[in-house]
Amino acid sequence: MSSLLITNADLVNEGRRFEADVLIENGRIAAIGSDLQGRAATRVIDAAGRLLIPGMIDDQVHFREPGLTHKADIASESRAAVAGGITSFMEMPNTLPPTLDLERLETKHARAAQVARANYSFYLGASNDNIAAIRAVKSGQCCGVKVFMGASTGNMLVDDEATLEAIFRDSPLLIATHCEHTPTILANEAAWRARYGEDVPIAAHPLIRSAEACLQSSSLAVELARRHDARLHVLHLTTAAELDLFTPGPVTSKRISAEACVHHLYFDDRDYEEKGTLIKCNPAIKTAADRAALLAAVTTDRIDVIATDHAPHLLAEKDAGYFQAPAGLPLVQHALPSLFEHVLNGDLSLTQLVTKTSHAVADCFGISERGYLREGYWADLVMIELGEPRPVERREILAKCGWSPFEGRTLRARVVTSIVNGQVAYERGQVNDHVRGQRLEFATA
Repeated sequence: MSSLLITNADLVNEGRRFEADVLIENGRIAAIGSDLQGRAATRVIDAAGRLLIPGMIDDQVHFREPGLTHKADIASESRAAVAGGITSFMEMPNTLPPTLDLERLETKHARAAQVARANYSFYLGASNDNIAAIRAVKSGQCCGVKVFMGASTGNMLVDDEATLEAIFRDSPLLIATHCEHTPTILANEAAWRARYGEDVPIAAHPLIRSAEACLQSSSLAVELARRHDARLHVLHLTTAAELDLFTPGPVTSKRISAEACVHHLYFDDRDYEEKGTLIKCNPAIKTAADRAALLAAVTTDRIDVIATDHAPHLLAEKDAGYFQAPAGLPLVQHALPSLFEHVLNGDLSLTQLVTKTSHAVADCFGISERGYLREGYWADLVMIELGEPRPVERREILAKCGWSPFEGRTLRARVVTSIVNGQVAYERGQVNDHVRGQRLEFATA
């Protein structure tokens, strides 16, 4: 078996930053130390003082396979992911057909084994009529149960009170929720239509999919979780108002945890004028004050993990009026570089970034032997170079949709190398298409 030695690295791991070498053998970290340069290895990479961190574990992506592969697929989006330093992903169930039973879940895992460049797991979706499948799922079969407690496509809006009670009472796995209150959104849409007809401006999006709609739904999710002692993970928080629902502290001590996404931490409602429907997403990007509150909640451990909610659409689909343009952004390739902007701006520490993108995700979901730079763990690592600002250019985009909301912005961090299970999956602009990820394993339910 091949081996890899990384020398002269600036490691960030478990609250520490230190210089060290890393030896990788048989896909795992064999040794971490300051004196490994004499060890035999098939290949040696001199990090030359660059940062070396655990690969990002993205707990929320939409790779669109099956059924929507004109927008994206597991192969194309996992290529973009490793180019962005994401070495593991968890994919959502709102495909065509939706992933509402164990057979479709296993079909997705089988497909990923063939084509995914990163490690993978998939959510079982909830609907108003698949409680039997939710009760039957076991730890290891998927990463969690996804509940759309708000508007969704297909048969995935769960708005039946008895069904919600049953899911929170009976789910054997973590419940991940998208929280928006549909009746509030519909009432807001009607009010804006009465004023503008079909020509509602994109700037109204955070007012239609409002803070009130988010808070009402997330409050219900938290109340249900507390009543049934369910393991709840609330996805993509967007408002300051919701933060009081969650408590600071390490995720390992929580039954109720929360996530923020890279675009809600980077953009705010002032960006609609420039970006228009390119930053239309659900829940909506909201105010600068909300964005600042989310960043502060990350630093105080009120928000536990950071993800992408990568959800690509074609530019031709986005180039439409407010109601016609679909919601969702392609994000995996620039997620980590965009987060380093917060570090370089002094709003987030390096160790906090690593915790929220790797350590805490592994702890939150009980992922086995990943998310940390530890001897014996799988070698999922990312080398980062900090330097001159680099503009995001369309010619570099690897997502199938071919565009990024970060185009025209400059980012000061660059992913140099991504290593997946000890194999170099991405290096200096090139994806190694021979690398395949592994199915994530879970230590706890």
